[in-house]
Order: sequence, then C-alpha cells, then structure tokens
Amino acid sequence: MPFRLTCLSVVLLSFAFVAAARADNWERFRGPNGNGVSDDKNIPIKFGATENVRWKAKIPGDGHSSPIVWGDRVFLQASSADASERHFLCFDAKTGKELWKRSIPGAKVKFRKDSSHASATPTTDGEAVYIPFWNGKDIILTAYNFNGDKLWDRNMGEFVSQHGAAASPILYKNLLIFSMDKDAFRDTMKLTGPVTNPAKLYALDKKTGNTVWEMKRDAVRACYSVPFVLEKPGTAPELVVTSSTGITSYEPLTGKPNWEWKWTFNKGPLRTIAGTTHIDGVLLACSGDGSGERLMQAVAMNGLGKDARPERLWANAKEFPYVTCLLTRGEHVYFVNDLGRAGCYHAKTGAKVWFETIPDAKFYGSPVLIDGKIYAASEQGDVYVIAAEPKYQLLARNSFGELIESTPAVSNGTLYIRTATHLYAIGK
Repeated sequence: MPFRLTCLSVVLLSFAFVAAARADNWERFRGPNGNGVSDDKNIPIKFGATENVRWKAKIPGDGHSSPIVWGDRVFLQASSADASERHFLCFDAKTGKELWKRSIPGAKVKFRKDSSHASATPTTDGEAVYIPFWNGKDIILTAYNFNGDKLWDRNMGEFVSQHGAAASPILYKNLLIFSMDKDAFRDTMKLTGPVTNPAKLYALDKKTGNTVWEMKRDAVRACYSVPFVLEKPGTAPELVVTSSTGITSYEPLTGKPNWEWKWTFNKGPLRTIAGTTHIDGVLLACSGDGSGERLMQAVAMNGLGKDARPERLWANAKEFPYVTCLLTRGEHVYFVNDLGRAGCYHAKTGAKVWFETIPDAKFYGSPVLIDGKIYAASEQGDVYVIAAEPKYQLLARNSFGELIESTPAVSNGTLYIRTATHLYAIGK
C-alpha cells in the first residue's frame, strides 16, 4: 500500500507539473484557447521603455504578428523593411538573445496602411511551431522544430483582400486548424472577378501538413477571426468559427457542422477581425469595416453541439470594437476600441456599466487580462492598465515612445510587448 500511494503521489505531482507548465505558456494568438486571460500574478502595473524592462530585442523589420511563448522560447514573425523577405524569429525568453531566424522570399504589396506583410501569429505545441507566411500572393504554412529545422511546408493558395493576409492557426490534438476566408470578388465594390475557392476551413495533420479534413464555407469578405475550441465536461468539443456570414460550430475531429447562426446587417455584410468570445453559454462576436459601421451581437447557444438552438440576445452598433478582441471577467465583458474608448457591459443583457474615452489613443492590438487588470497597448505607444471592475479606474499609463499594433503575450511572470522596432520583456 505505501508503494502504491507513493506511485500515486508521483503521478499526481507529474500531472500538476505538466498543468503548471502549460499554464505558463502562451502558445497561440491571445494565449490558451485565445481568450486573452493569463493566470500570472506578478506583472508590474508601472513600466515603460526603461522601467521594469528585463530585456529588449531589435526586430529586423516590421509586422503586426504577436509573440507567442513556450518555455524558454519566444517566437515572432516579421517582414524585412523592403518586404523582400518574411522572417520567423526565435528568442531566448530569459535574455532576449536571438537564437535563430528563418526566412522566405516575399514581395511588396500595396494595401491599406493599417495592415502589414507579416500579420499572422504562430502557434506551438512545445515540439514544433507553425507559422503562415504570406509572400505577397500565396500563404505558405510552415512547420519548424525548436531548433529551427523545417519539418514541412505547404502552399495554401492565394489570399485576396485589400488588407492582405493575417489569419492565425490553432492546434487541437493532432490537428492544425486554419481558416481562410478571402474576399469573394477581386473588386469588392463592383462584385467582379470572382475568386476561386474563396473560403475554406482546413484541418491538417500537424506532423505532415497533409489534409485530414476540409470544409467549404460561404464567402463574402475577407475575415481574420481566429477559431477556438469550446470544451465543457461531459460534452463533445465544438470548433467555433466566425466570419461575415455568421458563427458556425463544427466537430473538430471530423469537420462536420453542428449548427450555424447567420448575421443580420442593416447595410452590407461587415468584416470580422476580432475572435469570438464565450461566456456562460453566450457567444460575443464583433464586426465592422472602414466606413465606420460597427456591429456586435451576443448569441445564446441554448444548448451544445447538434442540440444547440442559437438565437440573438442583444446587439450594439456603436460602442464595441471592430479590430480588437473582447475580454470577460465575472458577468461582464470588457474592451478597448479603435476610436480610443474603453467599456464594460453586462454580458447577458448588454447593459452599459461604464464607457470611457482614453484621450489621444487608438487600439489595434487586443488587450489581455492579468490578475484582474486589463493591459491595453495603444497605437500611439502607450500601455494602459485598467481595473477589470464594474467601476472604471485607470491604474497606469506606460509609454514606450513608438508605435504598437500587436497584441501582447504573457508567460511565467513576464509581459511581452512588440513595438514597431523592438520586442520588450516586462517584469519585476
């Protein structure tokens, strides 16, 4: 009996160690399952270009790709200044030393100034890291091991959009899941020049890059919302994907649809960039476009899987963001938007709790939630720390003095912030 108890203790400790190790990683866009929430407790409130900086590393080029972290590795994508190359970078998480860089040829493309040639965020399972390069025409999905050796690559085809490519992949079990929602027409105003195969959801074998399943989707406008997997005890997992056409639930291992909820717009279809957020059976999805049109809809799933009966609970066509993702805590949803406003609303009713203007700020990188505090990086180069509480309280404004258009990452007591030219590691 003592031997069995000892073995059981070792097994339990091992599981605890693995869980703790996984909790310290930020393995995809917006961290574990893409919800933007970190379990860290010791991130400083006050910092800047010189205060509470553990290290900073020069980035060879530009881009909007967010950093991801696994153990002692930080990964990031960039484009050379002349856009002739796309770089994939690996840094030492403790020192900021560049461990390796891998590159592919690229071309400079004319697109909106709020886009970049390197916008997609990688994902990792701790064994390999997966990055979608956009060479200016096609998306080249590539896998590397942690030493920088290429395991495989696959041309996913041309991406068509005035904003360029930016969709980020996710991992589920042995699958690499990647959503490609392009513009349905090359001229979206005149609806001319139909695009071949404009929208498809892929699940690839992460070891080989071969297709496990693929699913055609309805296409309208290029979208960049990153899917997530909804898992609840005792029920089958659901892969939730959002685009201009609506929200769809799939069986992640087979690609079979469970249910679909369709958007309804006052004018034309809007684009989705922010990932959909889940809170207690309710999905919160944001959309918008360059005209200033905005629409956020809260959708009650009313069940799970094939038994779900999705219906709209409430909508907001004014205050919610277009580009940045939402955060949830307790019964509330929090956000910062591209017009420089911060808000807190009741998630199930849409009731406004507070809505405040942050002067001289616009937000394109999504905020993260750490220990009850929202960390939001503005385009102007300031990181605002706001209490995630029903009463608005701005705790700090931290200046870096250069453009920020990327979403931060959080891992093992360190906040990673990508500015226009550097990657900063912030910690006490």
